[in-house]
Amino acid sequence: MSDPRPPSEPREGTSQLTDRTASLSLSRPLVTGFVVTLGGLLAYTLSLAFVQLSGVLISIAFGLFIALGLAPVVGRLERRGLPRAWSIVVVIAAFVLLGALGLLAVLPTVLAQIREVVRAIPTWVSEVQKTEFYRWLDSTMGDDASSLIDQATSFVTDPGHAATIGQGVVQAGVTATGVVSGAVIAVVLSLYFLASLPQMKNAFVRLAPARHRTAVAEMTQDVADSVGGYLTGMVILAGANAVVAYLLHLLLGLPVPLLMGLAAFCITLIPLIGSVLYWGIASALALFTGWVPALIFAVCYLVYMQLEAYVLTPRVMNRAVSVPGALVVIGALAGGTLLGLLGALIAIPVTASILLIGKRTILPRQDAKV
Repeated sequence: MSDPRPPSEPREGTSQLTDRTASLSLSRPLVTGFVVTLGGLLAYTLSLAFVQLSGVLISIAFGLFIALGLAPVVGRLERRGLPRAWSIVVVIAAFVLLGALGLLAVLPTVLAQIREVVRAIPTWVSEVQKTEFYRWLDSTMGDDASSLIDQATSFVTDPGHAATIGQGVVQAGVTATGVVSGAVIAVVLSLYFLASLPQMKNAFVRLAPARHRTAVAEMTQDVADSVGGYLTGMVILAGANAVVAYLLHLLLGLPVPLLMGLAAFCITLIPLIGSVLYWGIASALALFTGWVPALIFAVCYLVYMQLEAYVLTPRVMNRAVSVPGALVVIGALAGGTLLGLLGALIAIPVTASILLIGKRTILPRQDAKV
């Protein structure tokens, strides 16, 4: 039998419960304050724990996305008759081998460039003192310009500041060690995620009611394929950028072509602005060699960017879900603001996954309504 009262009228039991709660809060203020304070402290402790675990969470996210990016390659090897376990071993071994070869090829060049920069500092100081700009600055500021340069030179060369400089070097080494250890943890986690990816999908599907599991399984597979296709495509496009940058630096006689090729690979992984950002940085650095090679590099790389945008990207990204340009910009900005570089990298696949879920769940329900 339905309730004759209108829906806006509160029920008697609800009104009594509210009055009882209010009376208890007023009659026992110490207990209420203690409970509220305990809840606030618990929330603060959880937030501190989340901040402390941010590095671990970032490694987990990187490991999961590496696994999703390598999953299509493992699937191709499986379809060619290789067992899944051996497919995973081959793919992970190739991934680690390529990373190790890249580090071995680049680290000597980077260390040599650092040594050259340290040795060239006194020469740079003397050359700056011979320029017209320094003479103008010296004539304008008087003895202040000379004193500033003398103080900077004495700070670098004074043995008393060796402890401060050494502390900064140690801190930089600790940071680099943390980055390397996080990368190793991400690779190890990607191995486990890649091996247990079917079980993870099945466990996620079983959380849904039995009548919806078929649709959830199809949607989960589509999301995984979309994210995997996007990540694989991004790596392929970044590799193409690295090859083009390396060849241009090599042919034009620009310095450190191998290092600039690796920089192109890392920078162009950033969605939207990666290629433009590398184009600007590399063109500016090429000006130190001469304006003619810098101009040739800028024009050639700009032509390649157009070729990549209209020819390579549509062919490589054919398996990924297309995302409108406005949502790409909004997702990248939001992800970069919340999670930095990781957020910018995962913004587009996350946005594509949300769009796919919306197309499979929300839109059919809205279309069914009359």
